[in-house]
Amino acid sequence: MNQAVYMAIGVISGIISGMGIGGGAILIPVVTMLYDINQQQAQNVNLIYFIPTAVIALITHFKNGNIEKPVLKKLIMYGMLGAVAGSLIAVNISAGLLRRLFGFFLAAMGIYEFFKKGSKKEEADEKR
Repeated sequence: MNQAVYMAIGVISGIISGMGIGGGAILIPVVTMLYDINQQQAQNVNLIYFIPTAVIALITHFKNGNIEKPVLKKLIMYGMLGAVAGSLIAVNISAGLLRRLFGFFLAAMGIYEFFKKGSKKEEADEKR
């Protein structure tokens, strides 16, 4: 694979990660289409990729005051429980089913984001 392709995949998914959307929405489909790996392997690549990009995004958002500190403890605790449950599910279902579930999730989130109404906070931010 051409070095420019690796760079493009990394930069695009890194930008998406930095925005807080999740680079896996780009990285996982691209990796499964371009390389001969299954959905579980692509998600493992995404998890390893996520660590350094999340640290950089976290530092940036922390410096800009975009972290809601009061909710962190509970979210982290329940997020770790969810990560264990999700990992167990992912390794125990077929790659095809996992790929379809991931595709459905991305489509549902895209539809939701397309049709959702802006919050009062978003509207205030846009007026600035």
